[in-house]
Amino acid sequence: MPELDRQPILEGERLRLRPLRADDWAALYAVASDPLIWEVHPSHDRWQEPLFRSFFDDALAKGGALVVIDKASDEVIGSSRFQAYDPADGGSVEIGWTFLARSHWGGASNAEMKRLMLAHALGFVERVDFRIGEANLRSRGALEKIGGRLSDRVELAETTGGMVRHVVYEITRAGLAAGPLA
Repeated sequence: MPELDRQPILEGERLRLRPLRADDWAALYAVASDPLIWEVHPSHDRWQEPLFRSFFDDALAKGGALVVIDKASDEVIGSSRFQAYDPADGGSVEIGWTFLARSHWGGASNAEMKRLMLAHALGFVERVDFRIGEANLRSRGALEKIGGRLSDRVELAETTGGMVRHVVYEITRAGLAAGPLA
């Protein structure tokens, strides 16, 4: 099977996802500078420019980052990443580091973005993982809404506030085909 392209261009009815570029800084920080986006996230201070700059630079350096564009307005509304690609045993990749402008919460944007990313990834790997801060009930609920299954894996990650427990959700090819995004 060919290797996963971690920076594809994906197009849906309302959204276009394309590889993150250095010149996306101003538009993406304009979205990320909203403290309410990060209020329940383990890195709750990521709205501050130096911390978001580090996040942005890391995304560029590691590859796999996509910017999310609202097709109706042609405005950047967030980003997400494909990371931790592992081709072994049927393959897996992590989708994460996702955030959307609050104007796109609660509607179809998250589901469409994840549907596009999952359909792409599951053409190459058997499983997609989502690592979420254990106390981030907003993100956990959003993932359960799209068919994420809580695994028994728990990881520790260092944030600006210290070590934080993360739970791991997963969606497999079969899970996507039988789930709410099918």
